[in-house]
Amino acid sequence: QVQLVESGGGLVQAGDSLRLSCAASGGTFSRNNMAWFRQAPGKEREFVAVIAWYSGTNYADSVKGRFTISRDNAKNTVYLQMNTLKPEDTAVYYCAADTGSTPLIATAQTRYDYWGQGTQVTVSS
Repeated sequence: QVQLVESGGGLVQAGDSLRLSCAASGGTFSRNNMAWFRQAPGKEREFVAVIAWYSGTNYADSVKGRFTISRDNAKNTVYLQMNTLKPEDTAVYYCAADTGSTPLIATAQTRYDYWGQGTQVTVSS
């Protein structure tokens, strides 16, 4: 069983930066692919970024060049550095774990078997 706890959300202005953290417990973190998804009000949850257990990454086109995903296996933590935030980045951000130790960097939600409770990010214009 894997538990994921997100933190770091908040209210910022457009152009500001935030860093989200997701602390994992249980399982073998270093073998998990870890991802961030987000859900804006009235919209479907969508993929944001993923980092594989071997540190390969993939990003949604909407955040490429602005967001950076990273991991610290010694701390069992994955991060999402968000720069140049826009009002359209406003959403609840969720951390997710794929414990399959696969080299596939999945963007589909169905691939991920553990989820955090989410952290709210609000970007004002």
